[in-house]
Amino acid sequence: MPEPIVRFFHTSMQFPGVLANDDVSLDIYPGEVFALVGENGAGKSTLMNILYGLNKPTGGTVTVKGQPIRSFSPSEAIRRGIGMVHQHFMLVPSFTVAQNIVLGDEPRRGIFYDKARANQIVEELVAEFGLKVNAHDRVQDISVGLQQRVEILKTLRRGADILILDEPTAVLTPQETDELFEVIRRIVSEKSMTVIIITHKLYEVMAISDRVGVMRQGKLVGVCNTKDVNERILSSMMVGKDVLLDALERIDDHDSTIAIQVEDLHVSDNRGLPAVRGISLQVERGEVLGIAGIEGNGQSELIEAITGLRRRDSGRVLIQGTDTAGMNPGQIRALGLAHVPEDRLSTGVSAQADITDNLVVGKESRKPFSSLGLHLHKKAMKAYAREVFERYDIRAAGIDTAVGSLSGGNMQKVVVAREFSFDTPVLIISQPTRGVDIGAMDFIHQQIMAKRNASCAILLVSADLDELYRLSDRLVTIYEGRLTGEFRPDKIGKQEISHYMTGGGREEERHAQ
Repeated sequence: MPEPIVRFFHTSMQFPGVLANDDVSLDIYPGEVFALVGENGAGKSTLMNILYGLNKPTGGTVTVKGQPIRSFSPSEAIRRGIGMVHQHFMLVPSFTVAQNIVLGDEPRRGIFYDKARANQIVEELVAEFGLKVNAHDRVQDISVGLQQRVEILKTLRRGADILILDEPTAVLTPQETDELFEVIRRIVSEKSMTVIIITHKLYEVMAISDRVGVMRQGKLVGVCNTKDVNERILSSMMVGKDVLLDALERIDDHDSTIAIQVEDLHVSDNRGLPAVRGISLQVERGEVLGIAGIEGNGQSELIEAITGLRRRDSGRVLIQGTDTAGMNPGQIRALGLAHVPEDRLSTGVSAQADITDNLVVGKESRKPFSSLGLHLHKKAMKAYAREVFERYDIRAAGIDTAVGSLSGGNMQKVVVAREFSFDTPVLIISQPTRGVDIGAMDFIHQQIMAKRNASCAILLVSADLDELYRLSDRLVTIYEGRLTGEFRPDKIGKQEISHYMTGGGREEERHAQ
């Protein structure tokens, strides 16, 4: 066995009120894909943040390539060949792809930034690693999946030979996940890199990793060769008991009233290019309509247009029979709509505000939280927040914790808890379980189905086909802003539906009947 390339020795990390890492000892070896799994709040990201220098451990030691780390900082980690792609990306939205990738080490011609060379660097990286991006695109104009590729290329450009990926597939479609895994296999075999993946998706652990470490409540409870375990064993180690996704109770008695109606909708993206091209759909109360497609094919713009966050070029959107033309997002929500957005950090939460404020926002002018909308009743707000906090099992020191300090999965629970608590007849949901562990995923699925069974009309966008198949009554596929098919999940397989997600089929090919 070679010497470990990374060694944690009795490493602990104490935050106020929370022991995030509890006496962790772990060896990671060169040239392996090591998966680190555990529920939200188990301490996975905290441990890797120590390795990347974002946290300084309160106990124990960490060594890299046989040398102890004494100065914990990202610059020191980069100097030692460590790169980390975070779950929430650290990109400059207004910069181009090339500007983000070379940021901090820009090529120059004399004293001037060499734009042509920067673009060439990106093209060389794309050719070397197979992660396709356009050097000229602005980051704010590209999909979340493409943004992740930019983050990975930025890290690889710095020459990292230890690559940490925090929930790398949370924003990817199955096809994009397969492409990422090909890249990981290539860089491990051809460049002898070490890749550490933090993930919740156990089937991906089985597909890509050589070894897997399981964390629970801050402790490392076991390290196994992946070939010696299965998903059931790993999930049991994660939660301390056997875990199976509970069956969803599906009640099919509803009034069939159309609650969401979209007619010949056309929407442009941030660059002014067509993103939604004549989409028409409708969702009845008491059903879930799932939208399946590779990310970046108009799903985001469609949802933003329905919820009032993006201007429409033409077409109509009716919520509970009311045409929403000219309405702002607040007015549309007042019609009885709640929205779980795809990007929880930028549009789902206020990271600086605490959990209480994030759970109450939107209700703060109502009784019992205020008097005439002028004076906030903090006691009532905290009592409400505490009840929701416990019901949705949000893992944090308390309701006064800043949401920005939570793990991605717990941040998602805050968004879901707030929006579901509005008890609206219409729900628009994008990526509801992105970055969420198996126990929380099942809980959220149960809540979605309870809303559906209570006659809520639900429009669901997800990059997870398993999730769409589990929850949807009907599925529509989208490609380049057009619907390419409509199906009943029990009438079409996942391989066949991928054909429609990549442009096969036509909108008039209806398989729902």
